[in-house]
Amino acid sequence: MLKGRVAEIRRDRSDPGIAMARPPVLKPREIARVLERGLPNYDDFLIKRFEQPDEVRTFEKGKFEIVKIGSMTIGRASYEPGWKWSAHVGAATGADLCEVEHVGMVVSGCAACQMKDGHYYEMRAGDLFYIGPGHDSWVVGDDPYVSLHFLGGEHYVRH
Repeated sequence: MLKGRVAEIRRDRSDPGIAMARPPVLKPREIARVLERGLPNYDDFLIKRFEQPDEVRTFEKGKFEIVKIGSMTIGRASYEPGWKWSAHVGAATGADLCEVEHVGMVVSGCAACQMKDGHYYEMRAGDLFYIGPGHDSWVVGDDPYVSLHFLGGEHYVRH
């Protein structure tokens, strides 16, 4: 595999047991699509990593890394102990609550979420979560918190 580069894996059509790795080669119609939509058209396979995100949104005590793959936008939230959405993200925009809908999974640490109606939840490593619009969230404890976001990432922490 080519370290630090997106690689395309194609099977040699004459021998289904042989896989070959090569850097992606874009056809003119694919180049036009990339320029127009930002989405490469790979027929077989595409690998991307958060170590080389498409975008990084930073704020006090945290960051949100974005990877666009196929038609999806996936985000990785990384927050330091003491981070709170209303204080470190919302305060910059004048919002008290996050109005983005989220579907994700906690990778490490623990965070709390309180909905505008007062319901309180805690999310820990391994938990899959859905959080509707109208909530505040913060890191619980002394460990950093990391989560992956499969819905809501493209709208989260937009300046």
